[in-house]
Amino acid sequence: MRLLHTSDWHLGQALHNYERSYEHQRFLDWLLDTIVSEQADALLIAGDIFDTANPSASAQKQLYRFLRQARERAPQLDIVVIAGNHDSPGRLEAPAPLLEAHGTSVIGNVIRNGDGAIELDRLLVPLHGKDGAVAAWCLAVPFLRPGDVPRSEALEEGLDPYLHGIGLLYEQAFALARARCANGEAIVAMGHCHMVNGESSNDSERRIVIGGTEALPAGIFDPAIAYAALGHLHLAQRVGQKEHIRYCGSPLPLSFAETGYKHQVLRVDLAGGNAAEVTPLMVPRAVELLRVPPQPAPLEEAIAALEALELADLPHELQPFLEVRVLLDAPEPGLRGRIEAALAGKPVRLAKIEPTRKRDPSSADTAALSLEQLAELQPDDIFRRLYLQQYGEEAHPEHLSAFAELMLAAPAEAGKP
Repeated sequence: MRLLHTSDWHLGQALHNYERSYEHQRFLDWLLDTIVSEQADALLIAGDIFDTANPSASAQKQLYRFLRQARERAPQLDIVVIAGNHDSPGRLEAPAPLLEAHGTSVIGNVIRNGDGAIELDRLLVPLHGKDGAVAAWCLAVPFLRPGDVPRSEALEEGLDPYLHGIGLLYEQAFALARARCANGEAIVAMGHCHMVNGESSNDSERRIVIGGTEALPAGIFDPAIAYAALGHLHLAQRVGQKEHIRYCGSPLPLSFAETGYKHQVLRVDLAGGNAAEVTPLMVPRAVELLRVPPQPAPLEEAIAALEALELADLPHELQPFLEVRVLLDAPEPGLRGRIEAALAGKPVRLAKIEPTRKRDPSSADTAALSLEQLAELQPDDIFRRLYLQQYGEEAHPEHLSAFAELMLAAPAEAGKP
């Protein structure tokens, strides 16, 4: 059978205050055409469907319109959606009973029964081949918070209970899937997580847990699993040099750090219970991202590069987004005005000005940050800086761990009144 693996759509995302619904729609239209042309049997969407836990009505309509159109154009298609760390599990799952009638399985939460045991059955989704028979089983495991994972009474000293619990959950779900494989069906896993040595995309990913404790080893997936479809990291990559454990990456560039990167969806062909072939399908870029100059340059050089910029005359929604990179010796109060004057009349959207200041290396830690640099900081970066400022020493591992627990709990609490 043939799978398409995608993730990290981040519907509703804005790039420095520019909304991107046009770009997302162009991707979804391309994906619909690809589902049909590739004759896919299943579509796996590995989390971060939305950019925020409280997505706009238009972003939600975009998703549900796509799901309806996919079912209309490919009636045999199975669609499996799991929640990512950006998604609200409850909000994503709310329409699940309606979507199930149209071939879409949505798994946002790990549910426990009255005895406190995890309901593994709901994490196991059958995938059907072209003849309508079950050809594979999918372990649809959403983003896991510490309270979602099973606990071991006999945990060895030194093992992280959260990471151990994630491995235990996959082990239990795999055992259930293996018991259901009456005719040699393949077993596919899904997850939204950060794997060991995974390469992140600068400026566009929210760290899941702080201090590196979120990094999972490839060994959490049983060797008999045919393919692991992962989400969270925005750059497509193999995990542990294994061809069958993959991140597909995001379909759109979510920051200017991804300007030169080619985004993709992965086509996975299963045969004999294994992933026989994994092929990247390149996603056309609807709107270009430009960095001018390519490296930070003194203001006069940057202005000259902007004035020399020659661009095709395009409709507004197709005009490229621009990041201007300027190297400054001192604050420049008229910076934005000079840049806007240099761009006057050019068909481009100024999204970001990135000023880099020359600093004395000895004062780098204490130099004030610009508002744009502050906006790029991750929450744990701010925590570390404040702790160092308050106490004159680096934060201890237990403090980072406690802060990580609070950050994990925050998205779940955000949707509560």
